[in-house]
Amino acid sequence: MSADPVALTRDLLRCPSVTPLEGGALAYLDQVLSGVGFSVERVTFSEPGTADVENLYARIGNDAPHLMFAGHTDVVPPGDEAAWTVGPFAGDVKDGMLFGRGAVDMKGGIACAVAAALDHLAANGGKPKGSISFLITGDEEGIAVNGTVKLLQWAADRGERFDHCVVGEPSNTATVGDMIKVGRRGSQNGTLIVSGRSGHVAYPQRAENPVRGIVKLIAAVNAQPVDTGSAHFDPSNLEFTSVDVGNKTVNVIPAEARARFNIRFNDNHTQATLRSLVEQRVGAAADGVRWRIEWEPSNADVFLTQPGPFVDALVESIAEVTGRKPQLSTSGGTSDARFIKNYCPVVEFGLVGQTMHMTDERTPVADLVTLTAIYRRLLERYFQ
Repeated sequence: MSADPVALTRDLLRCPSVTPLEGGALAYLDQVLSGVGFSVERVTFSEPGTADVENLYARIGNDAPHLMFAGHTDVVPPGDEAAWTVGPFAGDVKDGMLFGRGAVDMKGGIACAVAAALDHLAANGGKPKGSISFLITGDEEGIAVNGTVKLLQWAADRGERFDHCVVGEPSNTATVGDMIKVGRRGSQNGTLIVSGRSGHVAYPQRAENPVRGIVKLIAAVNAQPVDTGSAHFDPSNLEFTSVDVGNKTVNVIPAEARARFNIRFNDNHTQATLRSLVEQRVGAAADGVRWRIEWEPSNADVFLTQPGPFVDALVESIAEVTGRKPQLSTSGGTSDARFIKNYCPVVEFGLVGQTMHMTDERTPVADLVTLTAIYRRLLERYFQ
């Protein structure tokens, strides 16, 4: 099999693996990895009310240290295919750019990790001085129920143990080597509900308007920042994203008002302490307003991989290939690293994410070559 990251990415892009469809992407990886000695298993997980999702786990070597590359082959829908410069599943190169849905998010990252692993094995007699694995899901862009979280538990139940992990998400902002994600903020959704009493607007004394109450409580929650940040994280932020009373009539006072919100929180909080903080702010301002908060379940906890030898090895590999010193960042949304951090230290480092989820998603061919070289240097350092 070719260790050319451009060819590997091209072939993956030609697999229409829109969540939750496998689309041939995992079958292709199975062929490539098993062809060089990886033990490959494809596992399908189910959950009532959700689509079945196929996943892949591949490993070569039986000893420690064990470095895992993780990622997803599922992609978001391409939208209006006629708006693309080339077909979203054509995998064509134009003016030095490889186009396709998933080029940066994140089939390109997976292809570079595979190419680096193939090169490393070829240079070391077909075996690593430890273990290399790939944990690939088809459910990252979806609801993330039948993917990484279950695949990790499946692997752990079989006795698999990981020492470190690199997730090939598009972590860089402008150029390959400018940023490593060493953590992510947590995410928590909730709905603030204020109860009132409906009635005719001409007789407000007979009613209790919940709109007045919810405006007051929203203002109280947002009167102060959630926090001022921490050593490795920006300040947490709480954003109200909708306010609704379900009222189709202008002359009726509604019986209830609801306001949905999302909090992106740092390591000053757990989900429990965060909920308590918000409820205290609402309660202190309520003054007769009848309210409650419905909290949604969340599997998006905050995590941080502390700087140390593993992070240093990646930083040094980046510097050696690109001459750049990457920023260690905890910015952005969530990823499957939130599940992996329960099993081993994890970082995210992949391509430049400027075109992810966009029409004409694309990556420079040169970036694929550079990322492969960085992964290759990381493997050499890791197994020294």
